[in-house]
Amino acid sequence: MSLPLSQYTVLDLTLARAGPTAVRLLADWGANVIRIEPPPGAGGGDVTGGRHSPDSQNLHRNKRGVTIDLKSKAGLALFMTMAKQADVIVENFRMEVKYRLGVDYESVKKVNPKIIYASISGFGQSGPYAKRPGVDQVVQGTSGLMSITGEPEGGPMRVGIAISDTSAGMFLGQGILLALIHRQHTGEGQWVHTSLLESMLSKLDFQGARYTMKGEIPTQEGNNHPTNSPMGVFDTSDGKVNLAASTNKMFNAFCQSMSVPELAVDERFASPKARVINRHELWLLINNLTRTKTTIELVDAMNAAGCPCGPIYNIGEAFEDEQVKFLEMQRPVSHETLGQYNLVRSPINLSAFDQPASFDRPGPEAGEHNEEVLTEFGLSADEINSLRDSKVI
Repeated sequence: MSLPLSQYTVLDLTLARAGPTAVRLLADWGANVIRIEPPPGAGGGDVTGGRHSPDSQNLHRNKRGVTIDLKSKAGLALFMTMAKQADVIVENFRMEVKYRLGVDYESVKKVNPKIIYASISGFGQSGPYAKRPGVDQVVQGTSGLMSITGEPEGGPMRVGIAISDTSAGMFLGQGILLALIHRQHTGEGQWVHTSLLESMLSKLDFQGARYTMKGEIPTQEGNNHPTNSPMGVFDTSDGKVNLAASTNKMFNAFCQSMSVPELAVDERFASPKARVINRHELWLLINNLTRTKTTIELVDAMNAAGCPCGPIYNIGEAFEDEQVKFLEMQRPVSHETLGQYNLVRSPINLSAFDQPASFDRPGPEAGEHNEEVLTEFGLSADEINSLRDSKVI
């Protein structure tokens, strides 16, 4: 069965991580994605640690690759030939680069009014910071995220993943799908764009709303939940767990399960508000209880009682967990040079479509599919050879 996006052709101009995250959503669900890169020696290159690195392969799987020198007149003309037949173009150049190259939305719209043109920038397509380069960690700081991450009084701390990059990519992918739905009903294309900064401010969610609605400025809470208690990290006899027992129902169940019913009626902890006010004292009392049990004992007992509780894994332990294995989050792909290896599958599950048992193709080599793709776009063998001889491709 064809996947749900198999009727769409996507031209992928993206670099680094944010843009490729958006394109990966489309590629994994069947879109005909063509990654466009500069020819060797024309500038550019992969910034993910090498074309054969896990990072690059995970970002660029399920794509075909062509090379085009967009700085040349012939290269721009070739790109516009492809753009006429494409459904979506995705880019995350610095804001001004697409205009300098002549591949911006207004230029593409002249040859394809129905195009969905999708952009990610660091700080937005306009405004005082529009021309600033934006990378994940800088935006983690500018958005305020680092000020609420880490232990109290510990100074700013970055989140351990590229969260502004991947969040912007996820939001842009959603925006592309919205634009495709709109085009289906109206026949109209449009420019879809977001930025790392907009995405991270949105991700602040309730902590952001505490400021916008009440002027509150959240601070670092470490492993404690900022508004609920008890909810956080607790010691066990052989490690640590995450445990949540913040509602009255869960707290009562915790107290019964741990044979301390008196805590449930203690006025210091008898309501959610009281438990937050006295959270430090409560944490100490609970920690003295949890450290008498092993991690697995506590995880089993708490989940049976209705209190969410889980181990704190390293990355390897997470992928080897029985539930993760059941979900089959690793899927294989075959590479001519690297052989067969596993990558991380899309987390989206659709009842009408089975998750593909393997990835269709690995991340492409530079220009690997030049002849194949350009032939599909109507170029003759002589035209392709001429473009190659003049180093346009």
